[in-house]
Order: sequence, then C-alpha cells, then structure tokens
Amino acid sequence: MTAASSAIASEGLKQSARKRQAILNAAAEVFLHKGYLATNMDEIAALAAVSKQTVYKNFPSKETLFVEIVSSVTNQASDGVHNETPDLAEGEDVADYLRRYANRQLAIVLTPRVMQLRRLVIGEVDRFPGLAKALFDGGPKRAMAAFAAMLERLADRGLLTIDDPGVAASQFNWLIMGEPLNRAMLLGDDAIPKPAELRRHVAAGVRTFLASYGK
Repeated sequence: MTAASSAIASEGLKQSARKRQAILNAAAEVFLHKGYLATNMDEIAALAAVSKQTVYKNFPSKETLFVEIVSSVTNQASDGVHNETPDLAEGEDVADYLRRYANRQLAIVLTPRVMQLRRLVIGEVDRFPGLAKALFDGGPKRAMAAFAAMLERLADRGLLTIDDPGVAASQFNWLIMGEPLNRAMLLGDDAIPKPAELRRHVAAGVRTFLASYGK
C-alpha cells in the first residue's frame, strides 16, 4: 500500500468513526427524549446528518443501537469514577479520601443523562430483561466490586478494620447513593440535590461508615 492510499484509508476510518459517534450521540438524545417505542431510525439519521443506510450499516436494528447506548453511557460513568480515583496517598486522611471518592461518584451518577437512562431501562425491563442486568453489572455491581478492592487495600495498610470488603462496600454505597439516587429517580431531574447538600450528605455518610470501620 502506498503512502497516499494509506492516508486515504486512515481518513476513511476516521470519517467512519465520526459518523458512528454522531449516530450514537443523536440516538442517545432521541431515546432519552422520546423513549424506545417512539424513537425511529429516520429521526436518528436526520439528527446525526447521515443516511438511514449509514445508520443500519453501523447498527443493524433499533434494539442493537439502544443496547449500545445503554452500555456506552454506563461504561463512561463507571470509568469516570474508577479510572480517575488514585489510591490513598501516604499520609493522606482516610476521611478526606472517602469524601472525595463519594462526591465524585455522586457528581457523575446524578447527572440528568444517567438518570434518564436508568428510568428508560427500568421502563423497558420487560422488553429487554438482559439490558437491566447489563446496566447493573456495568454500573452498581462494577462500582461496588472496585470499591471493595479499594477498601481491602486500605485495610491491608492498617487504615481500616474490615472483615468483608464486599459487605463494607455495599454499606458505603447505600449510605452515599441511597437517598439522593432514590430522590432523583422517583422525583425527576429537578429533585437532584444541589452540590452543597450532597457534600453535607457525603460527610455524614463517611462519618457513619468510619464509626464502624475506622481505626
């Protein structure tokens, strides 16, 4: 392959990737706004500024596209929490560390886009039972597994007293996520607590957690 043909092929791949991302962005907007049944591929194609054939070339069906949207948003949220959370630095305060982790988790999860997605998946659970499991596995289950491993490392360093990291992670998750998440899920995006309120909630939850597991 010549340098010119290689450059053309590379540009073609970039263009295809841009079109695919445009389709995903458009589909997410339409699905979250109209729901699964009311969404049609023509509208997604128009919003993405691509042909309907291009949409079907990337995603063979509306169901395939819906599954991709759910997986993509869930993984992005999880990555944002865990991939950017370093281990506790030497000499760093455990309470400060846990508060920072919890505040970041709430800030990422309690966004209108993620909340709308959760509501949409719950509404479609009978149609796509496997999708709710995928959302759980890629979201809460993954979060608690990663946090359990983090707690185990803290316990190994003698900073916490934990017999079962999985149980401790679940308890921390519900202390931090339970009330704000239920409020946002059931009462809508306007009910998402303000940052100052969330910080107070996190501080109380961390105090309760450390009362059981702290040194």
